Amino acid sequence: MRTKYLVGFLVIMAAIAYLAWGGLGKSLVYYVLPSEYADNPQKYQGKRVRLGGLVKEGSVQFNPKTLQLKFIITDGVVEIPVEHEGTPPELFKDNQGVVVEGKFAGKVFHGDNLLIKHSESYKPPQQGAKLKPEEVRKLLEEAK
Repeated sequence: MRTKYLVGFLVIMAAIAYLAWGGLGKSLVYYVLPSEYADNPQKYQGKRVRLGGLVKEGSVQFNPKTLQLKFIITDGVVEIPVEHEGTPPELFKDNQGVVVEGKFAGKVFHGDNLLIKHSESYKPPQQGAKLKPEEVRKLLEEAK
């Protein structure tokens, strides 16, 4: 009799662990900078990620009829083209910190969720300055 209860308990615990682990694995979303992606693109292909960086000046193209938004996101080292469908948020502009959630399709990032990073104390990097990935990450963290 005790054996039946023990086996039943173990089966239930295994099922709960499987559901928890499977659900956790599917809900994880990695946060990467363009240079981190460029270092190992295969690691992120087909996976849902959050790509963070700055909107490259002069790269924003928005078609209000089709709601297609195209721009380039950069961390000062690597530039990645982004395609997003939907109206950009009001604060979206050149040199703005952004985080785009979606997937890579080759060298283009297809985003389905666009988050704007902003702060009253944000200072854009000097023109032509090359920022290290950790400096871009610090700027984005300060803007929270």
